[in-house]
Amino acid sequence: MSGKVRRWCGRLPGRRACVSPSAEGGLVEVRTAEIPDVKIIETRRYFDQRGFFSETYNKRALMQAGIELDFVQDSHSLSVEKGVVRGLHFQIPPFAQDKLVRVVRGAVFDVAVDLRRSSPTFGRHVSVILSAEKWNQVLVPKGFAHGFSTLEPETEVIYKVTNYYSPENDRGLFWNSPELQVEWPVSQGQAILSDKDKRLPRFSELRDFFD
Repeated sequence: MSGKVRRWCGRLPGRRACVSPSAEGGLVEVRTAEIPDVKIIETRRYFDQRGFFSETYNKRALMQAGIELDFVQDSHSLSVEKGVVRGLHFQIPPFAQDKLVRVVRGAVFDVAVDLRRSSPTFGRHVSVILSAEKWNQVLVPKGFAHGFSTLEPETEVIYKVTNYYSPENDRGLFWNSPELQVEWPVSQGQAILSDKDKRLPRFSELRDFFD
C-alpha cells in the first residue's frame, strides 16, 4: 500500500464500522458497541503453513479510526478454571484508566458497566465474548467498571491501560449486583472469585466517582 493512510467508515451488516489500513497493509476494524464509547476492535490475521501473523496494536491505525490514547502498561492474567470471575474493577481519578482488552488463549464473557453519573447510559452495561478464536478486542473507557468470566479453562487475557496501577485509587463493584441485570454465564454459587472481589460493594452502595 502506498500513499496516505486512509480511513473508511460505513455500514456493515447490522452495524456501523470504521476500517483503517496500517502501514504494513493490515486492517483494524472498529465497531461501536451498544454504549457508543465502548468499542469493539478486530485486527487481521495472516495465515500460512507456519501459522499466523497479526498486528494486535497499531497506534497510527487506531488514531485513523478516531482512537487517540497513550497506553503505559500491559497486564496479563491466567485463569486456570472455567467460571473464574475477575471484576468488576476500575480506578478513580486521577488514576482512571482506559483499557484495551484481548484474549490470547481461551475465551471470556467480558462486561463493561457505565459509572458516569451524567451519562444517559449510567448503570447500563455492554457484554461481549472475547476469544482467541475470534481475535477481537474491547476498548473500555475511563468511567467504566470492567470484568469478565472465563468460558474455558486456562484462559489468558492481556490488556493495555492508559494509567499505572494505583492501589490507593483501586476500586470495584460486585460483579453480580442485581441492579445491573447482567446475564452472566456462571451462577453466583459456581463463580470462582478472589476474597477481595467477594467483598466489593453492590451498585446501589457505590459512591459517585465519575461525573
